[in-house]
Amino acid sequence: MNMTPRFKIARIWASGLLVICSLLLTSCAQPPQYEEIQLLESPEPRISTEIYFYPKLGQSVAQQDRDRYECYLWATEQSGFDPSTPPLAPHQRIVVRPAQPEGQSTVLGAVTGAIIGAAIGSPHDTGKGAVIGSMAGALIGAASDSAQQQEARAMTRGYDRLSAQRAAATERKAQNYRRAMKACLEGRGYSVR
Repeated sequence: MNMTPRFKIARIWASGLLVICSLLLTSCAQPPQYEEIQLLESPEPRISTEIYFYPKLGQSVAQQDRDRYECYLWATEQSGFDPSTPPLAPHQRIVVRPAQPEGQSTVLGAVTGAIIGAAIGSPHDTGKGAVIGSMAGALIGAASDSAQQQEARAMTRGYDRLSAQRAAATERKAQNYRRAMKACLEGRGYSVR
């Protein structure tokens, strides 16, 4: 079937209009949304700040209590760590997941591609254009899904790194606290283990 020049121009305009509409629709799409899920299954290991000390100079129980309290105050000031205050929140592992279900972009891409392919294809090959458009749209959607999953995994790794850094900083402070307590108690005539 021969197309008249007027029909060819109308078809080009329709195809161009369809492409512009699809670009406008995709530009209205919101950026990927993520949700943070806090998992409470891995509690933070308890930091040991126990120090055992024994009087070497025959200090009384009252003197031991006073010395322990004064050394506690001094060690807290020196280390910036107070074992009597609980952490601000229990250790929580945070996992980031895309808010939309996995594969949604693939499905949307396939449907959009099929519609565009059918509209752009020749009148005789509408089905073929829909299939080709569907495959192309599915590939683009799958790439989008994959990128969202990768970004979510990267965000989770970032949270994990921050959590490990916080735990390491807390452990360093606890070590400094134990060291300060030991030095204070030894200076007051106690044997410390």
